[in-house]
Amino acid sequence: MPKKKQPAFGPSNGVHSAADRQAVLDEHRRAHKGSERRRKLIIVVACALVAAGLVSAAAYGPVKDYWDSRSSPDVALADIGTPASSCRTDETTTADVSVDHVPDGQQVIYSSAPPTFGQHWSAVGLAPAPFARKFYGPADRPELEALVHNLEHGYTILWYDETVASDPDQLELIREIADQFQSSNVSGQGKFIAAPWTSQDEAESGTFPDDMHVAFTHWSASAGTAAEVPTQVGVVQYCTEPNGAALISFMQDHPYTDSPEPNAM
Repeated sequence: MPKKKQPAFGPSNGVHSAADRQAVLDEHRRAHKGSERRRKLIIVVACALVAAGLVSAAAYGPVKDYWDSRSSPDVALADIGTPASSCRTDETTTADVSVDHVPDGQQVIYSSAPPTFGQHWSAVGLAPAPFARKFYGPADRPELEALVHNLEHGYTILWYDETVASDPDQLELIREIADQFQSSNVSGQGKFIAAPWTSQDEAESGTFPDDMHVAFTHWSASAGTAAEVPTQVGVVQYCTEPNGAALISFMQDHPYTDSPEPNAM
């Protein structure tokens, strides 16, 4: 037969002796004292941590820089890919910006391969493509109408054709380049996307020039002299293969700050 549970105080007949009651009260006092000691200890430790934090604040910057450098890719961007001589000079086209936004889902046929400006979608979470993603493959790439919105915000887009997409070594170089921007915590430095130029894109808007398989694009809003009204232009540079050094030069010549909407993400 199971034992009957005893009351909190005293014997099972409900009559509590003074000794029983006192024993419980003493136990409560001991528990309270233990809790109080723990509380004081926590306060002491917290104060010590605050003091240590004040002492080490001056060292925060160098330490953070050290850990940031550990999380960055080991290979310098300029060392990735072929020499810069494998790229053509920049080409510019005056941008037609009479109508920017079109309804989400409406197809836009771009006149250049790849597009450097033009009509585009505008939808939160869809267009522009999210800042967090730097590399896309054919299976998950956003629509062109979304990526053109990224161009308007100052992104440089590296496009790679199916020749690169089908070459594991070349594709790995593209991923390494994208990783360099994935590690950046600065919005402007991180305004970069690598995306494929697919056979469907080629059917709609054309192919890259002969022997060119990579393209950098930028939408600029600062063309012209200081005395002139800025003219928006699209800029493209074609390369035979992935090229980190050429990409650095392109982004220095065409920074995100000269785009139509540089402060937007």
